[in-house]
Amino acid sequence: MMNNSLKNRYKVVPGTVIEGKWHRNRYTVVKELGYGANGIVFLAKAGNKHVALKLSDNGMSIISEGNVLKSFAKVQGSALGPSLLDVDDWETKSGKISFYAMEYIHGPDLLTFIQTKGKAWTSILILQLLSDLGQLHKNGWVFGDLKPDNLIVTGPPPKIRCIDVGGTTVQGRAIKEFTEFYDRGYWGLGTRKADPQYDLFAVGMIFMNIAYPKRFTKKTGGLQQLKAAIRQQQELHKYEDIILKALKGHYLTAEEMRNDLLRVAGAGRLKRDDQQPVSASGRRSYQKQNSRRAIKKQKKRGSFFETLLIVFVISLLYIIYIYGQIF
Repeated sequence: MMNNSLKNRYKVVPGTVIEGKWHRNRYTVVKELGYGANGIVFLAKAGNKHVALKLSDNGMSIISEGNVLKSFAKVQGSALGPSLLDVDDWETKSGKISFYAMEYIHGPDLLTFIQTKGKAWTSILILQLLSDLGQLHKNGWVFGDLKPDNLIVTGPPPKIRCIDVGGTTVQGRAIKEFTEFYDRGYWGLGTRKADPQYDLFAVGMIFMNIAYPKRFTKKTGGLQQLKAAIRQQQELHKYEDIILKALKGHYLTAEEMRNDLLRVAGAGRLKRDDQQPVSASGRRSYQKQNSRRAIKKQKKRGSFFETLLIVFVISLLYIIYIYGQIF
């Protein structure tokens, strides 16, 4: 693969100084962060600032990804991807390496964050992700290689960000990069044409990955295997309808999926509140049904708490909505 060729031809070790041919910006390599089909990403220092540096011997890939990051910067209200800082070439004795420097996004990946902080964060972070995807889709792009490995949670306050735009594709074209578990073509549930439904399928599979941190292998494939996997995990039951609609491609926009998730998140809170134990005084009041005074008192109390509950649920939904819009 290309990244192995790059590693073999160019020895980039901590302390290596990379200087751009055209802009003359200098970067000192700190450590390797990761690699993929189209290059290797390093943590580097530019002066006193940390940046992420992606190197590739495929110049066209670097230019393409740089253009994607420039487009992201024009998407109002979205900070899904890192900001672009520089695009240049590095001349070495072994040949030319193209690179770009981008904002270094620091934090745990999505699965690590949820495993550490708790599953209650699942809906909040997915709501943020859907909000950003909606803006991306409106601007004519599909993220493509959407998976927890590429999603970093920064903060506080917690905010989901992406660290790899290599799979981002103009709508209507063929997906450039994908990971099988999150790919609808792999599961036999659609094509690899770049459309919003492709990303939303991946969001459905991210729900699955949160419940199955080690994922699971394809056996029969298709909707039946995925539906069975949902029903084997209690934590996925409340999201079942949303996940299945995403897997079937029934959502036309990320906003539709986000609205359904908002309703489920609010209903889940309402159900938990309804299951609170009844107080001893409440039981005594219930037992005194032959007393008009007790019944009247009970009705007033029930009406008061019902009103409080409704106000609480509406406020919670509003806070979640505003939180998603702001962050």
